[in-house]
Amino acid sequence: MDFGIGLLLVGLLIGLVMLGAPIGVTLILLALCGTWALRGDLEIAIRLVGSGALTSIAEYVFSVIPLFVLMGTLVSLSGVGRDTFSVAQWLLQRVQGGLGVATVAANALFAAVTGVSVASASLFSQVAVPPMLRFGYSMRFAVGVVAGSSILGMLIPPSILMIVYGVLAEVSIGRMFLAGVVPGIVMSIAFIIIIVMLARFKPGFVYEQATQSAVEQPSENARSVVTKLLPITLLIVLVLGGIYGGVFTPTEAGAAGALGALAIAGWRRSLDRKSLWGVLVESGHVSVGILFLLMAASLYSRMLTMAGVPGMMASWISELGAGPYGFFLAYVICLVILGMFLDSVSILLIVTPIAVPIAKSFGIDLVHFGIVSIVAVEIGLLTPPFGLSVFAVQSAIGTDRIRLETIFAGSFPFVATMFIVLWLLIFFPPLSTWLAY
Repeated sequence: MDFGIGLLLVGLLIGLVMLGAPIGVTLILLALCGTWALRGDLEIAIRLVGSGALTSIAEYVFSVIPLFVLMGTLVSLSGVGRDTFSVAQWLLQRVQGGLGVATVAANALFAAVTGVSVASASLFSQVAVPPMLRFGYSMRFAVGVVAGSSILGMLIPPSILMIVYGVLAEVSIGRMFLAGVVPGIVMSIAFIIIIVMLARFKPGFVYEQATQSAVEQPSENARSVVTKLLPITLLIVLVLGGIYGGVFTPTEAGAAGALGALAIAGWRRSLDRKSLWGVLVESGHVSVGILFLLMAASLYSRMLTMAGVPGMMASWISELGAGPYGFFLAYVICLVILGMFLDSVSILLIVTPIAVPIAKSFGIDLVHFGIVSIVAVEIGLLTPPFGLSVFAVQSAIGTDRIRLETIFAGSFPFVATMFIVLWLLIFFPPLSTWLAY
């Protein structure tokens, strides 16, 4: 009986969210209704939900969220992403598809200090697309590279999705950050390989007239390169180096990174009283939204555990005899389908409380499982009809200049590449766990 109530509420959650109901409010209401149905007393249900709301985010670890959000906002304001692309453009000017490769390289570096894919998509739509169009690249390829490489923002640490997963799965956020380094590098290299191959074997896809119409000759020298790369390099060393070297906890690294980003913004004179206030307000809005969702997900997860849903589903899947790889296959398909309709955080909030106990029953390392989950969820950012990164690119460029179909078509090679890397990560867990332990 309890299990049936739990399954009914899982179905209701997916249905209501797909109909447009707010994910946070829906999670809390279903948690209340489920607890009421399981306990048979509305007053007890209200008390349990109320106490759970208080304790679910009253932990020191949650302060890492506003700190990393603040760091990413300050970095975006300071123009570091634009400078990073300029340097990558200069270094890779003689490579086939060089501006596409430069976009991936700049996105990878920018991802190491932002942690949000949509921010990368919006920024590089304005920074990278105009130069690519000016030098003979097709619009389809230009927007596809930007949308595809933007997913690195959630894979390369620090990543908001890693924080969300770490909290939900009760896994060390520091381990998740370290685990994302190698997969992030592998994904970046895979994107570069596919760009070079397309430029060589499918020039009609990459260039407007099947050949590059001009050669980019950006004006850089050793001094300007050092000046432009120094800020982002120092931030990466400060945050990831501090965590990996055992100097900082993730929360302390977030504070150090936010302070470093503030110093960079001040040094580059991109911060005044008005823009500082705007940064603080934006960071507050994003952080509160994430924390509210985490609180709602915690309540919903407790209700599902009370109903015995994770344990029963783990037993059922084990009895099917599909094994861990069969579970991974079904899990990835589920995440990709949900990604066609929901945003990344919402997917993790819905799926993680159910999937983590099942992964435990198969003996799957939860850090490895988290990286696989994040890559699978990120594929959804590029798949129709939702494709959040695709919508971000269109919004940044202008709906009158580009159609969604063009962006989806341009990002298809990157979606295919992500699937290849995803299965590589599944079959070779050390790629995810090598640095984490």
